[in-house]
Amino acid sequence: MKHLKTIAVALMMFVTATSFVNAQSKVAHIDVTQLLSAMPAMKTAEAELKKLSEQYNADIEASMTEFQNKATQYQNEAPAKTKEENEKRAIELQGIQKNIGEANQRAQQELQKKQAELFEPISKVAKAAIEKVAAAQGFDYVIDAQAGGGLIVYTGKDLLADVKKELNIAN
Repeated sequence: MKHLKTIAVALMMFVTATSFVNAQSKVAHIDVTQLLSAMPAMKTAEAELKKLSEQYNADIEASMTEFQNKATQYQNEAPAKTKEENEKRAIELQGIQKNIGEANQRAQQELQKKQAELFEPISKVAKAAIEKVAAAQGFDYVIDAQAGGGLIVYTGKDLLADVKKELNIAN
């Protein structure tokens, strides 16, 4: 019974200490996606990406049309051609189809690369502004309000070293 009282008192002290620490920390939130979409630089970057995407799509669609026309032509001419010639044409069509698939994959990779290139400086500007406003208003933590969003600003005490020490984990 005495052991249970000790645990209860310790638990009460922990809750009180935690409440006190939480009262000391100031936490804010922001919808980073909404912020980014409101930035003029983001709108410009998205327009550039859309234009590039449309260009890639037009090139791939032109290649597909050319492939379909050639496939139709070869199919119509197949009865008049030898078996070897038809096999060569089938291999040629497979090669064209493979090239179109590779071009599509390259286009996707280039779009991702361009997106990262365009969005990185915009994200840095937004993060710096969030950090500046948080510091000016005395916030220790700023959390992204989006589901799955993470911590953006974290100036409060990091307990990792203390908890590792408590668990006898080497740094």
